[in-house]
Amino acid sequence: MSTTTALRIGHTGLNVTDLDRSLAFYRDVLGFTVIAEGKEEDRRYAFLGEDGRPVLTLWQQADHGYTATGAGLHHLALEVDTVDQVRAYETALRAQGVEFAHEGVVAHREGAASGGIFFHDPDGTRLEICTAHGAEGAPAPSGEAPTCGFF
Repeated sequence: MSTTTALRIGHTGLNVTDLDRSLAFYRDVLGFTVIAEGKEEDRRYAFLGEDGRPVLTLWQQADHGYTATGAGLHHLALEVDTVDQVRAYETALRAQGVEFAHEGVVAHREGAASGGIFFHDPDGTRLEICTAHGAEGAPAPSGEAPTCGFF
């Protein structure tokens, strides 16, 4: 095994309870492009991404929603270039009745330039849309502690 090449995230796979509902959310609300789907009775999945490259896969294999106390995914952070883009997603998500962890954009820590919005998908999976700049004046959910909004 060579350790000269750094690993990077290829894609993230999420188990979901209802593929059609989750696909509508990630495709229609968050704007992911469907690359491939399998909708056979015992094998339901969707590959989502950009430019033909998978970024997120949805697998209909869960029999219950997300739980924050289980081992595995803490949250999925999606990044955009500007705080205005974060706010545009917030507006679109609110129009869909999405549940948020905080009101508006929050900073990753007090005085930090980075920050974002924190919300849940249809199965309760914790999601973040963040940016590296523009959140300097936003409140921090945990004061001085570096955190995401789901600390």
